[in-house]
Amino acid sequence: MRPKVSVVIPFYNCPYIEHALQSVLSQSWEPYEIIVVDDGSTVHTDLIRPYFPRIHYLGKSNGGTASALNHGILHATGDYVAWLSSDDLFYRDKINNQVLFMEQNNLFISYTNFNFINAQSQLVQMNASLLFPSHLDYLRCFLQGNPINGCTVMFKREVFGAIGFFDESLPYTHDYDLWYRAILNGYAPVMLNQSLTAYRNHEGMGTLKYYDVIMAEAAATNARYKGPLQHLISSMGG
Repeated sequence: MRPKVSVVIPFYNCPYIEHALQSVLSQSWEPYEIIVVDDGSTVHTDLIRPYFPRIHYLGKSNGGTASALNHGILHATGDYVAWLSSDDLFYRDKINNQVLFMEQNNLFISYTNFNFINAQSQLVQMNASLLFPSHLDYLRCFLQGNPINGCTVMFKREVFGAIGFFDESLPYTHDYDLWYRAILNGYAPVMLNQSLTAYRNHEGMGTLKYYDVIMAEAAATNARYKGPLQHLISSMGG
């Protein structure tokens, strides 16, 4: 039976939401459901209304991206869950290629390469993800920072029962934290080296506005898991 894919889109006052929705609706592998979690938006909600017949809209009070993701995942019913930020885009074969990759390799979590685009959706950089010569090099990278773009990730929905959900106390590094927990529980994300997502750089993005805060939070997250990951790497001969 063809696997079902739920796409979860956290939304908060984002003027690019239409582009995100159109990219999901244009997939060659039609998603089973598109879940838009409105995290207490006060503007741009009118951009979502034309899509109501084709999406599941979940409104909630503002709690941050991790809260919105968890809310969407808990309501998802697909075999797989893909996360897309409301300012980014999926390329047409994103779901198709990633599901086939996961099915063929019996994976619980995968991620892909990606391209950078600008505010006008123009291509800025292709294949922006880091590549690693070995699995140990990949694991070592986490000791320095987060090498995975969250909006390229696809999960088997059942994996959240093993690794938990996004930590809602972390406004910015909830993804980094989850990758650490996935690795330490034997579910390390595996890369599909195809650029299937477009990541938008624009003036309103949080990674630019809150850079110093994000770096401090990332350092704290790294400190929390550094010891166990170093032990795992050593046990693998690294």
